[in-house]
Amino acid sequence: MLGALKAVARSAASVLPYPRSFLGLLLTGFTLVMIPLVGALAYSAWNTERLAGLSRSAVFNASQAARASRSLVDRIAAIERVAQQMAVLNDPELAVDYARVHRSFKQLADEIAQLPLDESQAAALSRTVEQEQSLYDLLTEQPRPRLDRKTVSERMDTLIDSAREVLAINNRIVDREVHRLSLKAEQLQRGLIVLVLLSTAVALTIALALTRYIARPISEIDGAIRQLGGADFSKPIAVRGPEDLRYLGRRLDWLRRRLDEFETQKNRFLRHVSHELKTPLTALREGAELLHDQVAGPLQPTQAQVVSIMRDNSVKLQRLIEELLDYQRALHAAASLEVRPIELDGLVRDAARPHELAAQAKGLRLTIDAQPVMLEADPQKLRSIVDNLISNAVKFTPSGGMIAVRARSAAGEAVIEVVDSGPGVPLEERESIFNLFFRGRTKAAEGGRIKGSGLGLAIARELVEAHGGQIAVVGDGAGGHFRVTLPRRSARAMADAA
Repeated sequence: MLGALKAVARSAASVLPYPRSFLGLLLTGFTLVMIPLVGALAYSAWNTERLAGLSRSAVFNASQAARASRSLVDRIAAIERVAQQMAVLNDPELAVDYARVHRSFKQLADEIAQLPLDESQAAALSRTVEQEQSLYDLLTEQPRPRLDRKTVSERMDTLIDSAREVLAINNRIVDREVHRLSLKAEQLQRGLIVLVLLSTAVALTIALALTRYIARPISEIDGAIRQLGGADFSKPIAVRGPEDLRYLGRRLDWLRRRLDEFETQKNRFLRHVSHELKTPLTALREGAELLHDQVAGPLQPTQAQVVSIMRDNSVKLQRLIEELLDYQRALHAAASLEVRPIELDGLVRDAARPHELAAQAKGLRLTIDAQPVMLEADPQKLRSIVDNLISNAVKFTPSGGMIAVRARSAAGEAVIEVVDSGPGVPLEERESIFNLFFRGRTKAAEGGRIKGSGLGLAIARELVEAHGGQIAVVGDGAGGHFRVTLPRRSARAMADAA
């Protein structure tokens, strides 16, 4: 049944037009969902009113039957008294009294006949009326025959017996009305149960249709935002729905075009900067190299020192330009992850392998402790994170030191730690160390300041946060200790599945 409701919902959502505004869409949806419920409530109220009317009618009929029964007893008693007197006395006043009681009895019988009687009850009433009429004719016949009290008593007993049957009408009417009300209440109860089920099914169908109907433009907007967040500016954005949401879709498409323009301009700017800086820098480096090689003639010691400074700083400047371009590429890469299931232990070992020679050259002991862990991530970006952390540890760890790389699973997350025996990170620099171009006061064990661009950890943080994880410096400052925490399931994958 639920599948059929969903099919109806899909078909309804595909053909219904949209109102002009999203508020109108919500009001329309609320009204449509309320229609079957209000209809069920109105039908229930109408049936309840009918049942109340039947109850009032039953109570009225029962009260009328009770009043008529009491009056009938009084009339029969009066008839019996007058009949016994007329059987003995020939008094005209008695005849007048009997005529009055007779008319009252006939009127009462007519009232009882108006009650809802069945065939047996109507027959008993008819017999009682005929017997009373027969007794009345007997007692008022002219010329009046000689009456026998025994005859009158026998007629009166027969009338009383018939009247008792009529008296039972009250109880039977009450019982019948109670039974009728009970049947009607049961019928109404079954009808209301069916109505509730039917109205609920209709309301559910309408709600499902409206859910798809309302969610479709919101889903399109969400998809457009995800598209922009993923740096995909190639596909146009179009939102179907109310006018205000379509307008929002047009604004998002305008934003897409603007971002595409900015991305194109940024890439063009980086290419131009790279070209414009590298061309004179290359000439400067070649000139410095020629001077250093004394191609133009021998140099004085002070001149050679100046040339060496020029050559070293030109190399440093070229490396900074290349790292800046690498950082820009890393930012772009962080916005476009290619997530897939990977084995963390194997990736960590592969990322650490290229650093083994550099560690051996400095006399460092590099150990890997990677437990089998599966997670969803971009393998290239994750390898770049591990590579930056190990490279940083090799750079700052003094000769004869130790570097430990660990990977494990903890609390449903993947944890990567790189621990070294170097000077560590001062507490006041632990937040700033991940900033762009930041270089701390830490010096090498040999006494000189360690050279670096301050980009490696900044790139690592961008890539970690793109995966929905965190990177931090932990420990008490004795040695470097970097910890990366990543969700086992990619935050971006969970967002796409939502």
